[in-house]
Amino acid sequence: VQLQASGGGLVQPGGSLRLSCAASALTLNDYAIGWFRQAPGKEREGVSCISSSGASAVYADSVKGRFTISRDNAKNTAYLQVNSLKPEDTAVYYCAVRVYGCSSVPGHYAFWGQGTQVTVSS
Repeated sequence: VQLQASGGGLVQPGGSLRLSCAASALTLNDYAIGWFRQAPGKEREGVSCISSSGASAVYADSVKGRFTISRDNAKNTAYLQVNSLKPEDTAVYYCAVRVYGCSSVPGHYAFWGQGTQVTVSS
């Protein structure tokens, strides 16, 4: 099982990125998909999660209205559109999957991608 997160980079405040999470040896439509982030010296925190069907999604208060999670089960890929980026969004972003629906607890997720760095700086 492999989850490949990509799409990170260096962006100015107010900028946007589209993060992708591609799965192999795993059928994503069986799983809820979560995006987490971890900044240096901080704990990993939940950013967003989407249900296996895509019918529901949840967001951390800090990203509501700026980030949008989506999934394309046909492509076995999930996305996180990140807009209006702020310096405090700087972190390594990870995707992860969970069988039993969304959770904000990292320990509830079975498989993790390797992370993609997002740096917001002028």
